[in-house]
Amino acid sequence: MGFFGRLAEGLKKTRDSMAQKMDAIVNSFTKIDEDLFEELEETLILSDVGLPTAQEICARLRAEVKRRGITDASQIKGLVKEIAAQMLEGDASLHLGTKPSVILVIGVNGVGKTTTIGKLAANLKSQGKRVVLGAADTFRAAAIDQLQIWADRAGVELVKQAEGADPAAVVYDAIAAGKARGADVVICDTAGRLHNKKNLMDELSKIARVIAREAPGCDIETLLVLDATTGQNAISQARQFQEAAGITGIILTKLDGTARGGVVIGIKQELQVPVKYIGVGERIDDLRPFDPQEFVAALFDGQEGGN
Repeated sequence: MGFFGRLAEGLKKTRDSMAQKMDAIVNSFTKIDEDLFEELEETLILSDVGLPTAQEICARLRAEVKRRGITDASQIKGLVKEIAAQMLEGDASLHLGTKPSVILVIGVNGVGKTTTIGKLAANLKSQGKRVVLGAADTFRAAAIDQLQIWADRAGVELVKQAEGADPAAVVYDAIAAGKARGADVVICDTAGRLHNKKNLMDELSKIARVIAREAPGCDIETLLVLDATTGQNAISQARQFQEAAGITGIILTKLDGTARGGVVIGIKQELQVPVKYIGVGERIDDLRPFDPQEFVAALFDGQEGGN
């Protein structure tokens, strides 16, 4: 099964809870009226799209129905797909034009951050890039050992210090190693804490200062890893990290087997931060760049180019 097939399979629960309910709604209405829009909005909210995004989708839907003079309720699902795809559009590419470029990976514990770094490293290596990892999550027990396992799987180098070391010092070493070894990308893990935003901000600010000093002018991506199974809580986490640290993109993990895949649309719409990668399984190649059209096809139809 290819990646699209795994994505479509992973989104089956979301598709069952959202797209199929949408089908049932439009099939039960002979005309397009406010009752139809209200039921659609409720379905979108229950699929973890979120209230503001559900309201925005329905507002755009009303406008399109009026603009196009649509009276057939059966056309509604196609319009919702169009609107969802429009909301997800944008530059989702990683900006890694300098040598080295630096990727900071942040997120709370338990979202799959270490696993994601390993998969991202493998993805970049498959593109011909030389990758160095920095184990700057020095507080969580076994975090360094776990990252070593993933570095070995991905076939990339790992820079580490002892548990409890200064995270900024590890980042310093990782950048120095990246420059010395001609690396294209240095990926730095960070501690997964959010309970004290001031400590988080202080730590990430210190890391940012080290990067600015040791790799002046380099491209920097700050990627937040979120767990799709947490639904609206993922949006809350993203908002807090955005305030504390600033983020350039989101990696959404654990899309396989959740009924909350609609959160992808909510994240993009509410935060205006692009989803750059999505993960749909445990395999090393189960993390892929985010493709809005592919995602919408999998979410609504379960087949490429589906209608």
